[in-house]
Amino acid sequence: MSSESVTRRGFLAWATGGIAALIGIVLAIPLVGYILSPAFKRRESPWVQVGNVDELRPGNPEELEYVSTIEDGWRKSTAKRIVWGVKEPEGSVVVFSAICPHLGCGFRWDSGERKFKCPCHGSMFDVTGKVVGGPAPRPLDKLPSKVENGKVLTIYKQFKTGLNHQVEL
Repeated sequence: MSSESVTRRGFLAWATGGIAALIGIVLAIPLVGYILSPAFKRRESPWVQVGNVDELRPGNPEELEYVSTIEDGWRKSTAKRIVWGVKEPEGSVVVFSAICPHLGCGFRWDSGERKFKCPCHGSMFDVTGKVVGGPAPRPLDKLPSKVENGKVLTIYKQFKTGLNHQVEL
């Protein structure tokens, strides 16, 4: 027998190792998928109640605060969120993100001047969210909203700041 020929014992060892490797790969694929899938899963944004439509006065923005539950992979946490709600004369509600589209600062409503004002860089917006002054590149970010059974519901979203168009994060 030459050393180059495959022995029966060598063939069986090679075949057993190959089958064991194949079984290992078949079992590892779902395990790796289970471990990595939360990292690639996009967060779901459910409709959340942020207030009662009766508490809003037409044309006067109100700061609406609520607590949301955030599920990130296997971790659940809560966060306090703030949005601005503006009741339209016909009863619908427009909800704005409370983050300035310029650099992400928080802004406030100045009832005397009837403008949203960002204290950090001087951006100003009217009650419809349109830019009326300052360096903001786009209007305030509107969030999806609806009124059901007298409750104001919205889907909270975050957008990239500093751009002249909305890019959801």
